Amino acid sequence: MYHELQLAGRPLCQSAAGYVRYVLPVENFRSQMAWLKESGWRGLNVGEALHYPAEPSVCITFDDGSETDLIAAAPVLREFGFNATFYLTAGFLGQPGYLNPSQVRELDAQGFEIGCHSMTHPYLSDLDHSDPAEPELKREIVDAKLQIEQIVGHRMEHFSCPGGRYDRRTLEMARRAGFATVANSQFHANSPSTSRYELGRVAIMRGAGREEFGAACQGRGLWKKRLVHQARRSAQYVLGNRAYDRLRAVWLREPR
Repeated sequence: MYHELQLAGRPLCQSAAGYVRYVLPVENFRSQMAWLKESGWRGLNVGEALHYPAEPSVCITFDDGSETDLIAAAPVLREFGFNATFYLTAGFLGQPGYLNPSQVRELDAQGFEIGCHSMTHPYLSDLDHSDPAEPELKREIVDAKLQIEQIVGHRMEHFSCPGGRYDRRTLEMARRAGFATVANSQFHANSPSTSRYELGRVAIMRGAGREEFGAACQGRGLWKKRLVHQARRSAQYVLGNRAYDRLRAVWLREPR
């Protein structure tokens, strides 16, 4: 799981420390893709990965819909003959730093898979429970899907949850919307027995070197990441998502 790529002299979409730690310099991304190629691995999109090919493969995804998906990630992926799924936040399209509809169509025309990452990027498990019709959740999942499909002109099948947060209502709404898969950010390797509505992903962080990247591709050491993830999720459950994020923001600003 990737997010924005950093290009020299180009401002990032966001400057908060919690965001920047997910941003990789494009040179780091290229180095990781080169490692895959040199190691005999294939880079797949979600639709391809669901066939679980026997040869070494990794599914590559991007969240949010930064403009660098097209101007930085796509050229590197094409260079190595890889595919990827780009999950777009529909409400961000056309904003500074993000893809506009024309660029989305170009990315789609290059053969990359387009997915949905909600309408406005909220934590879906925090949305209003009081209305049985669940209009907020519908807007974030159903309406976002329709908006992106109108841009690309064809059906879209894959959804990823902002911040990896979801609940039973999220998965049910995604099914009703016609999504074939839902991805989160839980650290586990997927297999044919994994629910297609709870696909795990490994976030590739800014400081990840080739060794750490290779271990993640091979599924080594994911249990350690799962322990940290579970502890984090427990804190989120106790504190609530907003309070947890405020606490994390303070912690990230402290000198380490």
